[in-house]
Amino acid sequence: VQLQASGGGLVQAGGSLRLSCATSGFTFDDYEIGWFRQTPGQEREGVSCISRRDENTYYAASVKGRFTTSRDNAKNTVYLQMNNLKPEDTAVYYCAAGDRLILSTLKVADAYDYWGQGTQVTVSS
Repeated sequence: VQLQASGGGLVQAGGSLRLSCATSGFTFDDYEIGWFRQTPGQEREGVSCISRRDENTYYAASVKGRFTTSRDNAKNTVYLQMNNLKPEDTAVYYCAAGDRLILSTLKVADAYDYWGQGTQVTVSS
């Protein structure tokens, strides 16, 4: 099982980045895919989650209206479009896959089965 997050970088406040999570080794469309972020000394924070058939999405209040997640089941890839970035969005961003999620666990890191390595997002003020 592999999840490969990419697309991070350094951007000025107000700018945009698009993260990608390319996956392999499991039945992609049987899994919800979440994005989490983490800063040093802090727990991983659930940012977004997208359901198996792209019919439902979840966003943390801090990113709602600025971030959009989407998936391409033909490419086994999930995306996180991040607009109007703020310095407080600076973190390492991770993608994760889970197949037993319910509404209350979409933002709970322990509920996910597979994780990718992170990609650094740095937003300068």
